[in-house]
Amino acid sequence: MNIFITILILVAGIVALLLIIGLFMKKEHYAKRSIIINAPVQKVFDYVKLLKNQDEFNEGAMEDPNRKREFKGTDGTVGFIYAWSGNKDAGEGEKEIMNIEEGKRIEMEIRFVKPMRAVATIIMDTESLSGTQTKVLWSNAGILKYPINILIPMVEKSVAKGMDRSLLTLKNILEK
Repeated sequence: MNIFITILILVAGIVALLLIIGLFMKKEHYAKRSIIINAPVQKVFDYVKLLKNQDEFNEGAMEDPNRKREFKGTDGTVGFIYAWSGNKDAGEGEKEIMNIEEGKRIEMEIRFVKPMRAVATIIMDTESLSGTQTKVLWSNAGILKYPINILIPMVEKSVAKGMDRSLLTLKNILEK
């Protein structure tokens, strides 16, 4: 019985310590990645502004190929919403196009319902480096409320890793 109580006190102490640390940790998460694609800027922009195309390159969108998808509006225009509901890896949520600077930038808001409620801003910028080269900058920023903010270092690392893989897939698609 004494061992059980000792283990219980130890676990409670660790949980309390994590909760205290969470009080002092940042609540904002941010990840930014880029890649150079050997394709003209308009070709790249026209592809990334269509949210349905993310099923082809975005690692997060490919978590569950059988997930339920719902679309509202016209893809590639402000107000278009791509909603999904899938397995535990894909979760549930929606992504909405909030702003478009034609040929340069698309700003989106992603709203997760599952596995946890969270909102983030996603921006994809395209910059012409030459007539046949485009730099794509992809950023993801949001806020995780206490006590979930304790996960921010893991979230930033995971998001950045997924963005790197997704950008490489995007490059392969657009350079064919």
